[in-house]
Formats: sequence, structure tokens, C-alpha cells
Amino acid sequence: MSGGLRRDPRFRSFWAAQSVSQMGDRVSELALPLIAVGALHATAVQVSWLTALVWTPNLLAVLLGAWTERRAGKRALMVTADLARAVLLLTVPAAALLGVLTLAQLCAVALLTGLASVVFGTAYPSFFARLVPRSSYVEANSALSASRSFSFVAGPALGGVLVQLLTAPFALVADALSFLASALLLGRVRVAEPTPVSSGRSRLLRGAREGLAFVLRHPLLRAGLGGATTVNFFTFLAGTGLLVLFAERELGLSPGAIGFTFGVGAVGGILGAVAAPAVSRLIGVGRAVAVGAVLFPAPYALVWAASGPLWARAAVLAAAEFLSSVGVMLFDVNLNSLMASVTPDSMRSRVAGAFTTVNYGVRPFGALAGGALATLVGLRPTITVAAAGGALSALWVVFSPVLGIRALDRAGAASPSGTAQEARRPESLKEEA
Repeated sequence: MSGGLRRDPRFRSFWAAQSVSQMGDRVSELALPLIAVGALHATAVQVSWLTALVWTPNLLAVLLGAWTERRAGKRALMVTADLARAVLLLTVPAAALLGVLTLAQLCAVALLTGLASVVFGTAYPSFFARLVPRSSYVEANSALSASRSFSFVAGPALGGVLVQLLTAPFALVADALSFLASALLLGRVRVAEPTPVSSGRSRLLRGAREGLAFVLRHPLLRAGLGGATTVNFFTFLAGTGLLVLFAERELGLSPGAIGFTFGVGAVGGILGAVAAPAVSRLIGVGRAVAVGAVLFPAPYALVWAASGPLWARAAVLAAAEFLSSVGVMLFDVNLNSLMASVTPDSMRSRVAGAFTTVNYGVRPFGALAGGALATLVGLRPTITVAAAGGALSALWVVFSPVLGIRALDRAGAASPSGTAQEARRPESLKEEA
């Protein structure tokens, strides 16, 4: 991370908020399916429904993005979303303590925390663009993604230990505390936010349509959306819930071993996030996106080699996680930076909402399809289908202008008329000052 970002106390607080929240998320991603599988004896289909409900609110993101665009105080929305998620998660250990925890409550918590996450996500791009100078987009995303990747190293291991020591419902307290810490840190970050435009119902619907139309007309955003949507659908065939189920029931790993294995594999995410800026400079932003699109899903085909002694089964799962984590960071860091570079200020929340509705909106359908396919043909074939289908996402990048983008300052050439000029306006506090 450059000296400018490192010396900026606002970015440091923002980075710390995201880092602690990501760490808590990794605990919940392990604990929630373990609560369903272990404490509530859920089936593969029920686990897939739980995963699907977390992502279902993303189908409303196109409307929420238009609503967020016209709200004052994006930071306040993000803080509120953090606090809401903390309260919702705390209801699970409270219910477990009283002996009244049910799968229905777990599903409701998954759905409502997912809704709060969508609100946070649609406010995030505008806040990020006001905080970080355009020249530092890739670097800032690299730092944020490195923290996210580190959470995949330490978080599952921490989650596994907490589940074994406290049981899964009470491990969720760690995630709730992480959201409280994130809210406190975000509350300290001040940026100059534009005055929102008042809106009614018709204005909201029109804004949603404009956001979706902008993405579909823009050759770079359209290709990025197609690639991300494809890889998300197929990787969610074998989402975290089914991978945990596979690791526990077919590989015979304990909760602690599952967390440790996922953590070891996620070291690849740190390496991928740190290396992403260098890779993009070496082969170009577009080609880095394409490489990540293949490397993200393809390694899960290794599940067929997961056999033999316990250490060998765990090692294969860790290797698949390691390679996949490198790929997802190459994909995310470069694609997110490209999106931020070509999206004008006036469209950021609407574009984020439209992108999220399509891209993340397919995740619950992928999860449900994965549960049905796993019931029909088994877990190993389902995970293999996810690996092969997800790799096809690279075709969206290969047959688009994205592949030819070497640096972000060249991305404007592929933008629709007028977009590039608007997107080049100063966005950080330092530039405005």
C-alpha cells in the first residue's frame, strides 16, 4: 500500500472496519451451516435453502441501489446496516440459550442479514469513490481484498475453534461483535458526500431502470456482469454450505479440521490479493480478470482426488481452496477497479444495485440448484459441475473489449459516449480540496 493511503487516517479506519467485519463473517459462514447440520439435523436441500436465503435480498438490489443513490449520508446507511446485522445475529445464541432455536429462525436471520448486506453494498461504491483517489483504486482494492483473504485464513480456523469450544450458535457472537466494531470505525470516517436528489416512487423505478440500462449498454460493465454472473451461479452450486456438508459427511473432517483446512487454503487469497496489482501491470487488467475467471472455479474439480487417509483428504480440499482463492482475488480486485474507473459518480449506487441484482441475484438459484443436484447425483459430481461451468465465465471476458484493457486509464476508450469524460472527474477529498 502506498504512503498516501497508509498515511490517510480515514482510509486506515475504513480498512480496519472492513477487516474486522470480514473476520467475523468467516466465523458465521462456518457456524451457520454447522448449526443447521449439527444442531438442527438439516438435509442437503435445507442447507442449500439456508445459503439461498442469505443471497435472495440481492434480487431487490436494483431498487435499493436507486433508493440509496438519493439518500443523504452513505456512511450512516453503512453504519446502520452493520448495527442491524449485529442485533440479528445475537438472536441466534439467545434462542439457543433458551432452547427455542429452530431452522425457521435461522432462515429468517439469514434473509434479514442478507438484506442489510445489500443496503451496505449499494452505499459502498459511492463512499469508496469519495474516499480513495482514482489513481489508487487497484491498490486500495488490493489492500481491502488482502484483508478479506486473511480473514479466510484465520477466520475459519477461529470459527472452528469457537464452534468446538462454545458450540456453533454461540460462535456467532464473534460476528456480531465484529459488526459493532465495524460500525464504530466507520463512524469515524468523514467524506464529502453530494446532496441527494429527492425522489418518489416513479423516480425510484426510473432510477432502477436507468442503472440496469447503463450496465447493459456499457461494453465493459456488460462483459464484467456476464462473467461474474456465470461464475457466481456455478460456484454457488457448491456453495459454502455444501462444501461444509461434503467435508463433514464424505471426508469425515471435524469442525476444527474443516476450519483449519479452509484457512490453510485461503492463504492463496492473500497471495492473490497482494499480487493482483503486479499481475495487472504485467499482463494487463483485462487478462488478469480472464485468468481469475478460470482459476476461481476450476480447482474444485480436484474433489475427485479427495480420498485415502484423513490428512490426504484434508490436503486435497486445502489445495482446491488455495488455488480458487488466488483466482477469485485476481478476478475481484481487477474487475472491481475497472468498474469503479468507468462508472460516473452520478450512477455509482444504481450501477451497484443493478450489478448486484443480476450478479448476486443468481446465487440463491445456484444454491438451490446445487442442493437439488447434490440430492440427485451426489456431492462430488455437483462440485465438479460447478468447477467446469464456472470456468466458462472467462468467455465473457475473452470475447469483449475487457481483454484488451491493459491499464485503467485506457478503459475510457471502451466507454459509451460521454461516460469516460464524466468518470474522470475528481472523486477524492484531496482532489476536491
